[in-house]
Amino acid sequence: MDVGAFTVFLLAFTEREKIYNLCESLTGARFTTSYTRIGGLARDLPPGWTDQCRQFLGEVTATVKEVEELLTCNRIWLDRTKDIAVIAPAVAVDYGLTGPNLRGSGVEHDLRKAHPYLVYDQLCFDVPVGAVGDCYDRYLVRLEEIRQSTQLLHQCLDQLPDGKVVLPPKEKVLTSMEELIHQFMLVTQGINAPPGEVYFGAENPKGELGFYINSKGGGTPHRLKIRSPSFVTLSVLPRLLPGHTLSGVVAILGSLDFAMGECDR
Repeated sequence: MDVGAFTVFLLAFTEREKIYNLCESLTGARFTTSYTRIGGLARDLPPGWTDQCRQFLGEVTATVKEVEELLTCNRIWLDRTKDIAVIAPAVAVDYGLTGPNLRGSGVEHDLRKAHPYLVYDQLCFDVPVGAVGDCYDRYLVRLEEIRQSTQLLHQCLDQLPDGKVVLPPKEKVLTSMEELIHQFMLVTQGINAPPGEVYFGAENPKGELGFYINSKGGGTPHRLKIRSPSFVTLSVLPRLLPGHTLSGVVAILGSLDFAMGECDR
């Protein structure tokens, strides 16, 4: 294994652990959390958490710079990624690619810009795009998106509002398990479930994660479809893999960055 690549793996893994530590100190869990609530959060930020987060943002920025020094001009890295598995913009669109894989092909599309949700319309950030659409471009796009994410987090920390942790909705707040069960019973009886359809997609690290629900007015959806970005990404492999060496396949799969846990939907 290339020493530079192995060093990058350890550097990235270290920063990943810091993120999990921040999640654990905030929510009490490292992976699956129940911290969010309708209208807010379970509790306020623990003392000193924002300072810890800012410290991490400075550290991860330094790590990204070190990764660049190790890989971006590394001859072995260039040979394994440059002009490998080129995805033209039209091909990326035809296969429904989203996220960094689409932007790596030069298509400037980010749901946070195209269809802003939450507070993204109040934040400033750039959408990095590639020029060639090869493995190297997808690497560069992801590297820049880490920097953009740190800037987004700095802006969010600067604009943290004061006030209540949980804001009551306009109509009703489910304050007890009894009320939650009552609301669930109403839904299962077909109440408050009008016929119609809705789709919402959000920008995720792997691409657009979307949910489509079609209702005929009952207590359960007539149809539910989850758009898993990794599942869509895999569809392009038969076009990309032929003609490449086994070592090239490893680089291609890594550059597409899919998660097999998403692909069973």
